[in-house]
Amino acid sequence: MTDTIKHHLNDAVLMAYSAGTLPEAFNLIVAAHLSLCDSCRAQAESFDALGGALLEQNADTDMDNNSFANTMDLIAGGDIAVTMPAAEMTPGVLPKPIQDYVGGDLDSIKWKPIGMGVKQAILPTSKDATARLLLIPAGTAMPDHGHKGTEMTMVLKGAFQDDDGYFARGDVEIADSDLHHTPVADIHEDCICLAVADAPLEFNRLLPKIAQRFLRI
Repeated sequence: MTDTIKHHLNDAVLMAYSAGTLPEAFNLIVAAHLSLCDSCRAQAESFDALGGALLEQNADTDMDNNSFANTMDLIAGGDIAVTMPAAEMTPGVLPKPIQDYVGGDLDSIKWKPIGMGVKQAILPTSKDATARLLLIPAGTAMPDHGHKGTEMTMVLKGAFQDDDGYFARGDVEIADSDLHHTPVADIHEDCICLAVADAPLEFNRLLPKIAQRFLRI
């Protein structure tokens, strides 16, 4: 799969994933990409090794007797994002990390229509970022929008095109406040994506703005 992936995760994202500082939704998309991409998985493993070496150098640091209990309390409260290991692919369209959230492959997704033939399924993650599966009919353009924070979109099936290029299965687009775009699904096949974001999108047109509060976009 790596040979066909053209748009990869950057080092900053991979380092944050390795350090366990990403929100759950972003952990999910990174784990899904790593399950398909050998080169990014190798880079992530190198950051894991570096982190392990740094921990070994500080192995003699004294710890409070309650450190373990305090850490578990933080994890339970969602204050610490637990890094999910890259999982091997199981048969189907969805990578294994996403299958674990959905409870199966495409036929297990509970789609809800949001207009223009587009459907979405919001995945249960911590409140600091959202994760949703999107089904965009072939040839359909999403509303023109910008970003208040960071949005990452990974193609699972089909492809889409925007000003940043052509994104097919396994590709990830990382968008921030500098990117304003209108993604269009490839005309040959419906596009299914995983999109995660840590802030609401910014729409220019009135109808998407009105719908935004109801669709949690």
